[in-house]
Amino acid sequence: MCRSNGAVQRGCRVVRIALFHNSLFCANNDFSWTSMNMELFVLGTGGMMPLPSRGLTSVLLRREGELFLFDCGEGTQVSLRRLALRWKKISVILVSHTHADHVTGIPGILMLSSQVERNEPLYIIGPPRIREYVEESRRILDMYINYEIVVKEVSGAETVFEGEGYRIRCRAVHHTKPCLAYCLEEQPRPGVFDPQAAAALGVPRGPMWSTLQSGTSVRLDSGAEVQPGQVMGPQRRGRKFSFVTDTTWVPGLPDFIADSDLLICEGMFGEDLEEDAEEKKHLTSTQAARIALQGGVGRLGLIHYSPRYTERELKRLLHQARRIFPETFLTRDLQAIDLPFKE
Repeated sequence: MCRSNGAVQRGCRVVRIALFHNSLFCANNDFSWTSMNMELFVLGTGGMMPLPSRGLTSVLLRREGELFLFDCGEGTQVSLRRLALRWKKISVILVSHTHADHVTGIPGILMLSSQVERNEPLYIIGPPRIREYVEESRRILDMYINYEIVVKEVSGAETVFEGEGYRIRCRAVHHTKPCLAYCLEEQPRPGVFDPQAAAALGVPRGPMWSTLQSGTSVRLDSGAEVQPGQVMGPQRRGRKFSFVTDTTWVPGLPDFIADSDLLICEGMFGEDLEEDAEEKKHLTSTQAARIALQGGVGRLGLIHYSPRYTERELKRLLHQARRIFPETFLTRDLQAIDLPFKE
């Protein structure tokens, strides 16, 4: 475990909405790239107050065996249980801001995690005062904690967490108190290995193929040297997930979420309440759609709905957003969304 440029670093432990899966020839450890699952679980979609069918905002991103929790509203534990997710594997809790509807589930997660064996730290990352909230909750509730909790406060744009093959970045947005948007982006993947090119160059099938795919040249018995670029296609992009909630329009936000495979963004109000949204420092569904359009994202999932809207009325917000960005959908509590690789 180490830190670089203020970011926490660690090694990676090696009803669905699906995009498009790709297939890839693999003869070595590149298989870890082709088989690495990434999926999102929506734990709650509501803002301000929980409703019988709508928990408070929280989503869980699972990348292979590692779990990342974005916001943790009241009742997050219930959704984790209902989805049978291995909550004890949560590596990081990423908090947008310290309003109650985004953090009141944290004390329960901390106490629950003490009921199981946990050998690795739990990282909590958020804006100023998140440390105070965590420490005071532990003190006042007299929590029994048998593992390390590492809290990192962030105020601007920076990389806040890194693992093998990915990093998590944040940037400040504009709400009634300090608030952060997040994105998790993977490093570029190796290009596709061409076995025919390798055979034509006289590279025998076996360990040398693996070496070339790892980016290292090999020397044949003939003395000839073969470079990875001779048998590998161009690098391919990794996946990107972005999470934005509780903000007005912020210059530069489309650039921050640019090229996300999936953007989860608040659409708290309909376009008829744009003035209310501005006053309360929130986005309308159409503003979220404009951010998605300008950022060139793959799909937009609306979240953090005002309790004023019934399930039927949410369809109106969806219709408004789709006029601008057709690849928009309404997130629903307990929804699972696959994020496969795309070429």
